Amino acid sequence: MPLVVPGIMSNNNSSSGSKEDWLSKLAGKKLGDQHDEISAGANFAKKDLPKDHRVVGPDSMSTMDHNPDRLNVHTDADGTVKDVKFG
Repeated sequence: MPLVVPGIMSNNNSSSGSKEDWLSKLAGKKLGDQHDEISAGANFAKKDLPKDHRVVGPDSMSTMDHNPDRLNVHTDADGTVKDVKFG
């Protein structure tokens, strides 16, 4: 019988929400650093993202290390969120 430890090697990312949850919150929105930038064109403050996250633009370089708890927010050239992935 395999050893099952909740939260270890799980794909549901329950501590930070699921991919579907984050995609529904972020898709089509622009990110800003603080809440005061929301009125200036950003639709979502980066500080409201999980602690372990990174924003990846179309020409961004990123490490290939896999962290199942890290939220990767993929944006297009103008900063609009197109996709999110954990890893």
